[in-house]
Amino acid sequence: MLYGIHTVRAALDNPRRSVRRLIATRNARARLGTLPDALAIEETTPRALSRLLGADAVHQGVAAEVEPLATLTLNELAGGNLIVVLDQVTDPHNVGAILRSALAFGARAVVTTARHAPRETGVLAKAASGALDRIPLITVTNLARALGEIGRMGYLRIGLDSGEDVGLETALTGSRIALVLGAEGKGLRQLTRTTCDSLARLPTFDAQASLNVSNATAVALYATRRSLDRNEI
Repeated sequence: MLYGIHTVRAALDNPRRSVRRLIATRNARARLGTLPDALAIEETTPRALSRLLGADAVHQGVAAEVEPLATLTLNELAGGNLIVVLDQVTDPHNVGAILRSALAFGARAVVTTARHAPRETGVLAKAASGALDRIPLITVTNLARALGEIGRMGYLRIGLDSGEDVGLETALTGSRIALVLGAEGKGLRQLTRTTCDSLARLPTFDAQASLNVSNATAVALYATRRSLDRNEI
């Protein structure tokens, strides 16, 4: 079940997404705009929807029962000069926020691991605010092998680690970049580190301060997009 105005609208607009059922209050239905003629719409109340989804779901009066998206492979990607790779980032709120930032800064895809990573859920989709249906989320079983394939596709693989001496802007030398980020706490695994072309950090004023992984990804994406755009001039 997906929920929230932006999340459900993006699912309805995604030709790859199969929507089985749409449940909405009268106000939410009006906010969604034009709907597919063949889609049956069940009118409901905010209270009934909260009972269905749980009290913590910020549903904005709408929910959709959908089929999970078919997973793309790296070989199916074409074009683009920026990819985000996540090494066992498990929090669905963080992964959703990263999808949202990746879409905003023009990343081609977000790559994550099959294990120790959240599956597609309403929580992840709501945090992504529609980005789940607008940017590919690619799941791989072997991250080191996938990073090897990404390297052969022409991407410079930069792993982010707060303990490194080199700043990210110094490391941004290529015309195609794959930003690789690890889980909070344990960071990048050793095999992931050795598979990257370089390791870099986001400079902070306080050596003890740190950003959570979704915030770090947003900052890194901004810096990378600026570098890539300058290289194209």
